Amino acid sequence: MSSRTSRPPLTERGMQIAERRIPELAAKAGHEAYRTTLRDTGAVTVRTASGQLVERKRDGSVTVIKDLPLGKRVKPGTILRRVK
Repeated sequence: MSSRTSRPPLTERGMQIAERRIPELAAKAGHEAYRTTLRDTGAVTVRTASGQLVERKRDGSVTVIKDLPLGKRVKPGTILRRVK
């Protein structure tokens, strides 16, 4: 048996509140991973910024790798299917 105390079951309202936090938590985790990569490894990160693919180094310098084509706007909820 686990040493953790058991919690009461999560209610529907409690689950909805927790689910609303998922985008915020995911964004924080992504930003933290990005900062950790630059700080700890000294590695180069590649990301998009202002329609360009850029390489960012630990010292803060940025090199443009290429300009990116404009993306298509997609209405939220649209189901995309892969063409075979």
